[in-house]
Amino acid sequence: MIGWGEVVSPEPKTWARLEESLAALLIGVDWEHPDTVQSGEFAVDMACWDLWTRMRGVPLAHAIGGTRTSLMATVRLAPDPSVESLVSRVNQQVCAGYGHVTLDITPGWDVEPVRAVRQAYPALTLAVDCGGAYTDLGQLVALDSYGLEVIERPFPTGDVASHAALQDEVAASVAVEVTSTAELDDYLTLRAARVLLLRPTAFPSMSEARRAHDRAAAAGWDIQCAGGQGAGLARAATVAVASLPGCTLPCDVTQPPRQNQIVTPVVGANAGVIAVPLTQPGLGHTVDESRLQRLATEVFHA
Repeated sequence: MIGWGEVVSPEPKTWARLEESLAALLIGVDWEHPDTVQSGEFAVDMACWDLWTRMRGVPLAHAIGGTRTSLMATVRLAPDPSVESLVSRVNQQVCAGYGHVTLDITPGWDVEPVRAVRQAYPALTLAVDCGGAYTDLGQLVALDSYGLEVIERPFPTGDVASHAALQDEVAASVAVEVTSTAELDDYLTLRAARVLLLRPTAFPSMSEARRAHDRAAAAGWDIQCAGGQGAGLARAATVAVASLPGCTLPCDVTQPPRQNQIVTPVVGANAGVIAVPLTQPGLGHTVDESRLQRLATEVFHA
């Protein structure tokens, strides 16, 4: 990671907080463990974990309790202009080694594309991501006849009752995404799902994401890790979290394109498998600082 004395701009909100308060909290301050920093920003917490594990010569995955050496991957496909084109894109991914595909669906683009993909690939493990766009159970219940493994984020966040009602109606596992353990507890109480879609960057810290993992796993839920935005660092942290024992479903780190990343080696899947970097300390990836400096719009000097 780049030292705290020269920090290149992350997300705008994090950048503003870094200038206003986080720099004073972190620069020149001694701390023994990342959990003692309590910055409230995942990007900062991730940097602290990377530094802490590098200084100790251990991989981040091991430091947080990860046990897996490799991960199965899912590939996410956005809606297509035509069903035929979508089936062709699925074929490309299957030929590339993916055995698990997640289709992004919306009301009006759901049953027909799912039916077409299932007819073309009867044995393919298939999931759908609804993006919280649905209000009617009927449309989603109709999808259940196509052998879906997971129906992700069917209703808006916080609509626990609708998630619970859908889970009662379908054989597929309903997946919910949360940003805190308190929010997760609401879904656990009503048995409103069977899968946690765990996006580590949605939590304030790596340890809080780990607590959500522990709580969902203890309840018997499956867990899928996802985190594809950014320039590679958040993806690397997602892979580390996905190595935890409760993360039983394929990991989603397929976004953004590899050429957008600033880390080496790039984070992604090869033939549908993601390697967990266990031979290097920290995140297991090196920042290409020269490329980062070329892309930077702002630089903070301590």
